[in-house]
Amino acid sequence: MKIEEITTTFNQIFPAKAVKTPTDDSWQVELDQVRLLAILSEDKSWLRLLLPIVPVREAKPFLEQLLEANFDLTQEVRYAFHQEVLWGVYQHNVASLTPEDLEAAIARLVSLKEKGLDEVFNLLVEKQILQIISAAKLQGQTLQDTIQNLERFYHEGMLGGMEQNPQERERFLQAWRYQLERLWSEV
Repeated sequence: MKIEEITTTFNQIFPAKAVKTPTDDSWQVELDQVRLLAILSEDKSWLRLLLPIVPVREAKPFLEQLLEANFDLTQEVRYAFHQEVLWGVYQHNVASLTPEDLEAAIARLVSLKEKGLDEVFNLLVEKQILQIISAAKLQGQTLQDTIQNLERFYHEGMLGGMEQNPQERERFLQAWRYQLERLWSEV
């Protein structure tokens, strides 16, 4: 891909007023919810796309899940920490980069930004639910026994809060039931 094609691709994807070229080897896209940076290496052989997602302090509790996502879910983009920010990052050799590759990488980065920490939070929750199932099975509990224990914990205020209204408590319990039923056979 030629450097001019990078500019053309950005201009095809984003409104022209959103695309800036601060230097001859960098681009910046500024939209309401997206701030995408593109930087060429010194020798102009590699392109790096960077998109800030959240501050590091928000992401640190999910470090293990972020690394798992890098391995299993993020495809050609990666999560990375730098300057107290969790970034979505994409790097590619310019010579073999195609406009389609660039468009797909941008779409994937924007998707990471839109999801924020939701996907990695869900990975953490799923892991914890699997631990609950494992502990319940070690105690000889059935799925129904485990659900009844959770319901009792909610009614006694050990889970949720005593001030939690009945509709909200029922939504939480439905979510627990769904996850336990979905994952019960995996342990």
